[in-house]
Amino acid sequence: MNKFTILLYNLVMVIYIGADHRGFKLKEFLKNELKEWGYETFDVGANSYVEGDDFPDYAKLVGEKINIASDTDRGVLICGSGFGMDIAVNKYKNVRAAIPSSTDHIYDGRHDDNVNTLIFGADFIDEDTASKILKVFLETPFSGEEQYIRRLEKIKLLGS
Repeated sequence: MNKFTILLYNLVMVIYIGADHRGFKLKEFLKNELKEWGYETFDVGANSYVEGDDFPDYAKLVGEKINIASDTDRGVLICGSGFGMDIAVNKYKNVRAAIPSSTDHIYDGRHDDNVNTLIFGADFIDEDTASKILKVFLETPFSGEEQYIRRLEKIKLLGS
């Protein structure tokens, strides 16, 4: 995307971000990156480091927002392993969350599968890598190709 397209895209996109105590430090770092990049960010918490807080509380807050959000909005959730957040937030029908291992991985997730919520395991990723993955997540559009739309429609029918 060129800078003008990214600017317009950013004007309508809201990023909902949340983390438990194990993801708190990375969340604060990524919030600063998002601000620097010009994104509107809504932090659902934790608002301070509270050892022993529960990741499902933050998954719920982001999941509720993304479940009813526009197609441009995104979620970011961070806990220790990433798995708890991923399991919890994927309970919401319109949430498509993933834990990517690289920028190429999240590119495919956005382009092909319309991933709308990014999950990080703070114990397993450094700030620089997380920042690069986040940037690709935000700048990669869903392709909208017929085969991917068909597959997403089939996923919606699972478990219903």
